[in-house]
Amino acid sequence: MHDGEPTSRSAKPTMADVAAKVGVSRALVSLVFRGQPGASQETRDRVFAAAEELGYRPDNAARLLARGRSRTLGVMVTVHQSFQADLVEGIYPEAERLGYDVLLSATAPSRDEAKAVEALLSHRCEALILLGPNADRTALDALGRRAVTAVVGRRLPGALVDSVHTADTKGIRQAVDHLVELGHRHIVHVDGGKEPGSADRRRAYRAAVRRHGLPDRVLPGAHDEEAGMAAARLLLTEDTLPTAVLAGNDRCAIGLMHTLGRAGLEFPRDISIVGFDDNHLSHLSHIDLTTVHQDAAGLAQAAVHAVTDRLENESRAPAEIILDPKLVVRGTTGPPTR
Repeated sequence: MHDGEPTSRSAKPTMADVAAKVGVSRALVSLVFRGQPGASQETRDRVFAAAEELGYRPDNAARLLARGRSRTLGVMVTVHQSFQADLVEGIYPEAERLGYDVLLSATAPSRDEAKAVEALLSHRCEALILLGPNADRTALDALGRRAVTAVVGRRLPGALVDSVHTADTKGIRQAVDHLVELGHRHIVHVDGGKEPGSADRRRAYRAAVRRHGLPDRVLPGAHDEEAGMAAARLLLTEDTLPTAVLAGNDRCAIGLMHTLGRAGLEFPRDISIVGFDDNHLSHLSHIDLTTVHQDAAGLAQAAVHAVTDRLENESRAPAEIILDPKLVVRGTTGPPTR
């Protein structure tokens, strides 16, 4: 043996090594690992025993790619959105149950959606699940022509993507009706700006308060705590506070509570607050937020089923899948005292 030549012990075992040890062809060993007919049970047992002894593991990823399949779902996520973390928790088990791996790609201030999506495609993801994308309809439609795609959290009528979302209009109407039943007549909405679903929630708020004969007022916001804090600072400069605020999502509601609470207000004695999402932070006892519950597990499962069904059934057209919301009443809402 020449110096520097690798020994058989240091080399990674191959399918050919297994075949040589058993005394059969490499093609027959390949059939065994693929679960195809053509080998007796005795031969199969000997192949698996030899593979175990040699430490050989079939490269499933390479085998699937060779067949044109990666069985990998790419998921685009925004890491600072806590509700999206709840969605990811639901995506993994359902994808794995159906025999698919999951690859995440995150957006960030220095990493836009296009870059996050291209990273997933470059890793041969068979289908994409986009959580709350901000891209316009034209761009998403174009992406849907490149790869099977599902969008979670937005309505996209006519685009070549599956759309999986909550019935936002119904959820906002439940929240407004709850506040009106408590006796509130001055309800302000801090919207989500250009965030996914915000336009539908804004329209639903206006329609709901007008249906009750009440004035509407929308403060521009976003789906984060900073927007809620900014809205609270604005409200604190005014002569009269609203008796209730309906936030665009839970993070915005928590920002409102933070700033209003530091100003000495109590919930719901001085002002009622309602969020939207029912993320895992809203359940905490010191927050105890009344909010519109979105079924994160149901949305995640629906998105996984949408893309895997289209992968297996290419004739199926993209669909819109709508899940019902449910108002969860906790400690931040009560009758107005003013």
